Amino acid sequence: MFVPSVPWVFDNVSHANPLLPRISELTIIGQCGNQIGAAFWENIIQEHGIDADGKFVGNNSNQIERANVYFTEATNKRYVPRVVAVDLEPGVLNSIREGKYGRLFRPESMVSASSGAGNNWAKGFYTEGAELLDSVLDIIRHDVENCDLLSGFQLCHSIGGGTGSGMGSLMLQKIREEYPDRMVSTFTVMPSQSSSEAVIEPYNSVLSIHHLIENSDMTFCLDNDALTRICLDSLKIKSPVHRDLNALVAKVMSGVTTSLRFPGQLNADLRKLAVNMVPFPRLHFLLSGIAPLTGTKAMSYRNITVPDLCQQMYGAQNMLVNTDPRHGRYLTCATMFRGKVSVKECEDTISSYTAKNMSSFVEWIPNSTQIAVCDVPPVDMDISATFLGNNTAIQEAFYRIGEQFGKIFRRKAFIHWFTDEGMDEMEFTEAESNINDLINEYKQYQDAGVEDEDYAAYDEGGYEGEAGAGGDMPVDEHAEGDY
Repeated sequence: MFVPSVPWVFDNVSHANPLLPRISELTIIGQCGNQIGAAFWENIIQEHGIDADGKFVGNNSNQIERANVYFTEATNKRYVPRVVAVDLEPGVLNSIREGKYGRLFRPESMVSASSGAGNNWAKGFYTEGAELLDSVLDIIRHDVENCDLLSGFQLCHSIGGGTGSGMGSLMLQKIREEYPDRMVSTFTVMPSQSSSEAVIEPYNSVLSIHHLIENSDMTFCLDNDALTRICLDSLKIKSPVHRDLNALVAKVMSGVTTSLRFPGQLNADLRKLAVNMVPFPRLHFLLSGIAPLTGTKAMSYRNITVPDLCQQMYGAQNMLVNTDPRHGRYLTCATMFRGKVSVKECEDTISSYTAKNMSSFVEWIPNSTQIAVCDVPPVDMDISATFLGNNTAIQEAFYRIGEQFGKIFRRKAFIHWFTDEGMDEMEFTEAESNINDLINEYKQYQDAGVEDEDYAAYDEGGYEGEAGAGGDMPVDEHAEGDY
């Protein structure tokens, strides 16, 4: 399990310097989480102009100005990633240590066991994962104590196996308990619909989603089916491998965190992003997309424009989770543009798209689309965009997983693998009920109109105590710029 550290920012520290960047702690868990985490670090190390020895070799001061969001500056001006990487077997972490950037990571930030979780959520949550928990939390506490401003935590994991699902859920719960006022977001890879690595994947997934509903503030949903489709159809990769899929996820993570890592004309940290994206606390599961998505050969024949980015990133075929946004409605959207683009052109393009597709957005949340603009482009292109959408169609993914869960749970199949680890059978029932409630909530808000009394009240002032796009939003007094 590879856990990337996210900058920790204490928004309520009155004496803190408002110009200090928010610091995040990234936690990467399990085989999938660590492989994606490694791709993410490789990506942002290059974006920040840092070499394999941790030295800054870039040519732009913007590259290093906010590097301490994800990096700690050690002796001799050497930059060290702020991350906790965890796995219940050592293979993936060993490969990271032996890789090109392996020397950058602190040895104590990589925590592994040798037993594995056997694709069993209960092993990751109750037994094998629980044995590693204290050592992982000690590393996190040490990082937090050395931070001036802690923004929150980011967790990268998959929910189909044992470590990322079980220990990921345990980490999420403990972080929420110890740091209840910090933002917690996750990059979550859901199981593939077309292929399964373990017959108990539906159990692992439902139990994990139950914890994500309760303990995450924002969850960026991904799945291998959608990633593979994009590699085949858009990037024209004939036989995509895991490295190709991980590179796509790393680009999304890089795009989402751009506003934290670089100065921009319109900026947002994770808390402000959540305020704009999550109108109701439980409905925090987001679709994501990136643009441009073009094969390497075709890229040299195209001049990508802002309208091109907008058209592509809203396309159903370019979503990184296997669900069709046309089957639902957008509650909120956010787009992070990168490169030398005009803020006005970005705003006009998004406004034009929204006006032409009003039926795709709920009418009872006004001004539901937001943008951020960063002048620093990705390493391999001039301009790009990362799209996030809170769309009710995400219920399709939960319905598929819930249906698969029901087929084996009704027969009580494989239950003993979980109860033998100390788990109570009632936890399955509670998790299933929670997901069914979530699906019904998405349906309810999808069908709601402004004439409904409850939503009219929301449109006028928001529900008391809830942060959302249509209500009274909490203000981050140290935040820079408008979002």
